[in-house]
Amino acid sequence: MRMSNLYLPTLKETPAEAEVASHQLMLRAGMMRTLTAGVYTYLPLGWRVIRKVEDIVRKAMDESGAQELLMPIIHTADLWKESGRWEEFGPLMIKFQDRKGRDYCLGPTHEEVVTALVRNEIRSYKDLPLNLYQIQTKVRDEIRPRFGVMRGREFIMKDAYSFDVDYEGLDKSYRIMYDAYMKAFTGCGLDVRAVEADTGAMGGSESHEFMVLADAGEDRIAFCNSCSYAANVEKALAGEKKIRQDEEPLPVEEVHTPGQKTIEEVSEFLMVDPAKTIKALALLADGEPLLVLIAGDDQLNEVKLANYLAAKEVTAIEDEDFEKYFQSSPGFIGPVGLEGVRILADLRVKDMVNAVTGANKIDYHLKNVNPGRDFTADEYLDLRIVKNGDLCPKCSGKLEIKSGIEVGHIFKLGTKYSESMGATYLDENGKEQFIVMGCYGIGISRLVAAAIEQNNDDKGIIWPKAIAPYQVIILALGNDEETIRVSEELYSELTARGVETLLDDRKERPGVKFNDADLIGIPLRITVGARSLQNNQIEARVRRSGEEIQVKLDDAIEGIIEILERIE
Repeated sequence: MRMSNLYLPTLKETPAEAEVASHQLMLRAGMMRTLTAGVYTYLPLGWRVIRKVEDIVRKAMDESGAQELLMPIIHTADLWKESGRWEEFGPLMIKFQDRKGRDYCLGPTHEEVVTALVRNEIRSYKDLPLNLYQIQTKVRDEIRPRFGVMRGREFIMKDAYSFDVDYEGLDKSYRIMYDAYMKAFTGCGLDVRAVEADTGAMGGSESHEFMVLADAGEDRIAFCNSCSYAANVEKALAGEKKIRQDEEPLPVEEVHTPGQKTIEEVSEFLMVDPAKTIKALALLADGEPLLVLIAGDDQLNEVKLANYLAAKEVTAIEDEDFEKYFQSSPGFIGPVGLEGVRILADLRVKDMVNAVTGANKIDYHLKNVNPGRDFTADEYLDLRIVKNGDLCPKCSGKLEIKSGIEVGHIFKLGTKYSESMGATYLDENGKEQFIVMGCYGIGISRLVAAAIEQNNDDKGIIWPKAIAPYQVIILALGNDEETIRVSEELYSELTARGVETLLDDRKERPGVKFNDADLIGIPLRITVGARSLQNNQIEARVRRSGEEIQVKLDDAIEGIIEILERIE
């Protein structure tokens, strides 16, 4: 492609709307333009990258045995009501009516549609296993679209669905998809980690997220520094780390703490370590009062709590309702003497000795509180968010917390959808059984942004070769006949050899050409100018490393291809 013909409206300045590197660079490099918040038009350069990613993902899926199809983006309300998710999915779903008043939605995901498809076709165990996938647009009405295509309202997704006769078959399908995903991400040139994850609104028994490690990631991931354990912090566990110290339990003492409500305030006022305090959280779980206890230096993992309670909604008690539910006051609540309220406590609380907690009395706290002696929790369980330095739950290593961008997610759905929607098959004995399902998603457009987050510098994008829009860019510096002739010959011969080549033949200053080449991130830059041609050479520069190589003009094509083969 000649840049004189390419629709590539690059920008010198960073748009004010862009918060993270990928959003900034996708706009500046002329990859996309904003139609409205969270909705984008992909320009030729950006679309080439997306197609490359799609091709790599499609190859991995095809080789796994999955079969591609295409399902509608418009879904009938009836299907979603069958699964029970018409209301459950909430405001993320864009709903509308047709001219006859029938309810529809724009597909945020396709479990319902694909289940309805196979239930009308699958008859026997002989028809299974089956794995169907598509690459298609999804629509979710995000309350706050941000970070460009990393959290948009419209996005391109690869979603696959497996159908098996039993859970043993599901385990096999799940592992095949896990391996296919790792192959696809590796093929895109990305550093991706698979982590245990919460199943969320999709439901099911097990799930893994695939994370691109990047500072701009919205997710937090815990990794062991000694073994393969990795999990989203919503799911992550920590090894046992007791707070107990070698000290004797002392008598409970009530202390005056005027106006000291937070853990920080109380710890400083009483000159105690926050780890020696008990943080009491007053909550409502589906309308029922609940007191949750965690160590003062920990944070509550709300996902773990909600999953344990199987609660649809867990909310904090409003200040004006404290006395109604707890006969206590905000900032001074504690478990000692509290009656008629369910108490759940984190495992670390169980081993605390001589702790500080609220006295259920305005401006007072209790010192030397000992679980088991001074109060009884209904149950102790893992309720906290893991932290840097926590022990690994699987070995003697320690956990590290890093940011990541979710680019893929796989779920073991089981019979969640087949039961609610009546998707069955006849087994070997002629008995009707529910199909066992799994679902598997890759955010295609998000993966492009994640690749940029992981591969950029202050000059622009640094594409992994596998997904770069072009592999080589030739800069023709000057308008003399020899420069133009050599540039054109290199462009024609490389293109004929199957090398995706971009020729910057624009009538622009050298500085503009160099800056644009760095901005759009083509892996290998070839510079042709009168000065180097005098020495019968051209200059090659590797975008990632900055390495500059003088290539003899006589064997330039072979030299360029050899350099290109070394680039990752």
